[in-house]
Amino acid sequence: MELAKLLQECKEERLTAQKWLFDQFSTRYFLLCRRYLRSNELAEECMMNGFLCIFKALPNFEYQNDGAAIAWMKRIMINECLRSLRKKEPLLLVAEELGHEMPVEANALDNLAAEELFQLITQLPTGYRTVFNLYAVEGLKHSEIAQELSITEGTSKSQLNKARMMLQQLLAAKNNETNAQRKTK
Repeated sequence: MELAKLLQECKEERLTAQKWLFDQFSTRYFLLCRRYLRSNELAEECMMNGFLCIFKALPNFEYQNDGAAIAWMKRIMINECLRSLRKKEPLLLVAEELGHEMPVEANALDNLAAEELFQLITQLPTGYRTVFNLYAVEGLKHSEIAQELSITEGTSKSQLNKARMMLQQLLAAKNNETNAQRKTK
């Protein structure tokens, strides 16, 4: 079913259309929520709340094209994640010193599967992870992140830099672990 027709039927509160929309996008939006939240349970709760927000907001939504509709739904999910973080897991912006950047093998990322990268990102403290996701994954500018999270642009830049440094450390530790395992075989 084409998205425009599906959204129109959802506006008319047809349960089969709502279920179809949920089935089409739930995996995508669950993974989006999981990038922001530490547990599957919180991510699922957030995704479900996000779909409720989508269904409630549909009467005021003006369909333009599929891309815009998908972006609109994604934005609702991100906002729901941020709302959940503020409520359940306050955005603690970590100020600790993580040390200097650690050297990482040039091909380290080539050997890293998407799931492994996801696992590294979920190990970041909440503030780092949130800013990293908004900047590197969602493509927001620091001014937008600052406004969204009620922080300064400088804090956003600092959190992103610290997130990158911590990811480098985690990646280096993972590479060292992998190299040690190879040597023992």
